[in-house]
Amino acid sequence: MISNPMIKQSLIALAILSTLTACQTTVIQKDTKETATIAPVIVNNTTSGAGLTLEQAMAHPDWFARSPERSFWSADSASVYFQQKQLGSELRDTFSRQLSTNAQNLPVELSKLHEIGAANSVFSEDKQLNAYVFEGNIFVKDIKNNSIKQVTRSKAKASSLQFLNSGELAYREGNGFYKVSLTTGLTEQLAQLNLADKPKGIEEPSSYIAKEQHKLINYVALTHENKKQRADRQAQIKQNNAATFNADFYLGKGMELVEVSLSPAGTYMIAVITPEKSWRDDSDIMPNYITSDAGIDAVPARRRVADEKPVNSTVLLLDLTTGSQTSLSYETLPGFDEDVLASVKAENYAREGKKYVSEKKPREINLMSDWGWEQTAIQWQSNGQNVAIMLEAWDNKDRWIATIDFDKNKLVSQHRLHDTAWVNYTYNDFGWLANSNSLYYLSEESGYSHIYTKELGKKAQQQTKGQFVVSDLTLDTKNNRILYKANQKHPGIYEVYQLDLTTGQSSALTDLNGMTDYQLSPDASKLLLTHSTLLNPPELFISDASKPSPLMQLTHTVTEQFKQTKLIAPQIVAVPSSHGAQPVYAKVYYPADYKEGETGKNRKAVIFNHGAGYLQNSHLGWSGYFREFMFHSLLASEGYVVMDMDYRASKGYGRDWRTAIYRHMGKPEIEDLADGINWMADNVNVNKDAVGTYGGSYGGFMTFMALMTRPELFQSGAALRPVSDWAHYNGPYTSNILNHPDVDPIAYERSSPIYFAQGLEDRLLINAPMVDDNVFFQDVVRLVQRFIELEKENFETAIYPVEPHGFRQPSSWLDEYRRIYKLFKETL
Repeated sequence: MISNPMIKQSLIALAILSTLTACQTTVIQKDTKETATIAPVIVNNTTSGAGLTLEQAMAHPDWFARSPERSFWSADSASVYFQQKQLGSELRDTFSRQLSTNAQNLPVELSKLHEIGAANSVFSEDKQLNAYVFEGNIFVKDIKNNSIKQVTRSKAKASSLQFLNSGELAYREGNGFYKVSLTTGLTEQLAQLNLADKPKGIEEPSSYIAKEQHKLINYVALTHENKKQRADRQAQIKQNNAATFNADFYLGKGMELVEVSLSPAGTYMIAVITPEKSWRDDSDIMPNYITSDAGIDAVPARRRVADEKPVNSTVLLLDLTTGSQTSLSYETLPGFDEDVLASVKAENYAREGKKYVSEKKPREINLMSDWGWEQTAIQWQSNGQNVAIMLEAWDNKDRWIATIDFDKNKLVSQHRLHDTAWVNYTYNDFGWLANSNSLYYLSEESGYSHIYTKELGKKAQQQTKGQFVVSDLTLDTKNNRILYKANQKHPGIYEVYQLDLTTGQSSALTDLNGMTDYQLSPDASKLLLTHSTLLNPPELFISDASKPSPLMQLTHTVTEQFKQTKLIAPQIVAVPSSHGAQPVYAKVYYPADYKEGETGKNRKAVIFNHGAGYLQNSHLGWSGYFREFMFHSLLASEGYVVMDMDYRASKGYGRDWRTAIYRHMGKPEIEDLADGINWMADNVNVNKDAVGTYGGSYGGFMTFMALMTRPELFQSGAALRPVSDWAHYNGPYTSNILNHPDVDPIAYERSSPIYFAQGLEDRLLINAPMVDDNVFFQDVVRLVQRFIELEKENFETAIYPVEPHGFRQPSSWLDEYRRIYKLFKETL
């Protein structure tokens, strides 16, 4: 075991569990100062075996593992199901695993797939029945008797299963909502939502000539009278005969349905509607030049943020008993009419020599959209007496949780989360505590995502505290607790914890020191864990759900070839920041020949910039950037120092870290890269004149900004699938950070590389997929034209005609990384 001399703190060692590979050693380092900083360090993998080649690193990932996917519990908590990719095919097979002793993973026959259940299945109140959808049809499993009943068998696609308090099973087909008695088999329609105006019935003639027609032509008058009589009789039947369907709701012509939620009591429904609109304009196309018929496809593409228009939704309360529908006003939400962008508008007006006058007016408000949710933004109390709705402002500055006063038909605000930058599009889990008028929810109001509880009409209580991030809440009603995931030990270690709602105390349920996701078994006794480490792709494990316990490993999908491949594992270091008290956590791949305390060497280095902006990569789990991990190991084996930084804006470090780039993307992140270069120069003998950088997507954008705005930092860079102009990117992501271009052009101009093209001095490689529906190929085309007009000579472009944003062909990956490798060989 070796220590890391580069981190400036004194160290004490603590061995960390490595679940699969004995050659991986982990050391936790602790600051001797009063305020401790924990920094895990992974030492080099010393596995014997063949070294890694670039061809192998870029090969199809089948060669190292076919990790388990889409795992879920059986209804009786006795088995686990998961999928695994077939070798050499994109098809997936389903496997089952009984948790009994010496059981094996067994394939599920295609003819039996309808019997296993589903990840999003629902349970009856007494937990004896489990309902799920298979191929659009509904199945109900009697858990005690281990019997299955098929409820529907049709081409219609059932969804939104829900057991009602009556014991009946409710479901949705299209915009029709039904309930079925599992005792009698009777299916009853609860509601039909019509995206149309309510029919006006048989109207009397209104114009002069129509009235005269009815006077002069007896046939016309008689036909009209017969229609009226038939319509009146049909209305009388619906009103007086309980056997008929009488639950049509008309939501309005030109509207689209955003979300619908049925009360567990079956008495109310919440429907959220918005004006119908296309997700694109006619000119939003992406040419595809490689087609099966040798023609050119004009592939539809999404709208750009610059073309996005404000969207407002309406929340409707539908009373299924009376047939009434009520639109709920947002006026009861605090700040619903605030001019939250007043200072931004004033700055942009001033640049044009104008003065902005602020005024209050209703803001556009919509249902909350969380990018990682498995729940909805409408949450009913189990008895159906209360409902909570999470709403967000279109300007991204506010999130509300509101309940409904059913007597007064109005929204009642329970919580407002305001952020002067933007409300996060993750960490929004919420719901009702069992048998209680109390809500639980996540909020970043303390600076980090934490759990809060709030009894209606009372002050909220913060249940978790500290400089760590809480996510993935699971309410365990059986044991009166909330399970959650958090990086409490260290920003890069995620464990599973439980919050005891009786005592308010939290405790750890796992101690695995990597990346760990979990699913609680239906009987709340066990956890299904998906766990990975730096050198080990994800595998499935079972553990006790009440306390840390030895693990039962269910899958072993890592190949022998990968186990025998010699790799250099990164070490996690805390790079001191020159722009704040919080360090920048980074992976560092040390050269294979590095010696502790070495002097007199001028080493070359590469900084990798992860994509997505809001993503964490300097953690102790298996990285989604597995090809880059292997490429970095290869570079380190050849003498490079490689650094992979969780620059400001990265996930996992709290609200202030996330919003540091508000209105100025590409500045704080590059400042962090500069700190990384200085750290490598001070600690690993890196020559500051021999450093390159590269990255894809957001990382490609950062490469552009680094080379164009801070040319002294790097000698070369490779920008892959890069953003060059944020006004051309999508609305949901970009408007959070930069507002909208019509409101805040200053933010877009100082954040977009195309405005800094004249600053390019060093070698630049641009790798661009041509059928990229995320970052358009046009981003590269426009910037290349700008370089041509500026008479720049030191750039080159490689195009990939068949690739989308995430490459699919190993040949494309290999071509891309051969070019990157060559660039660094020639320039560093």
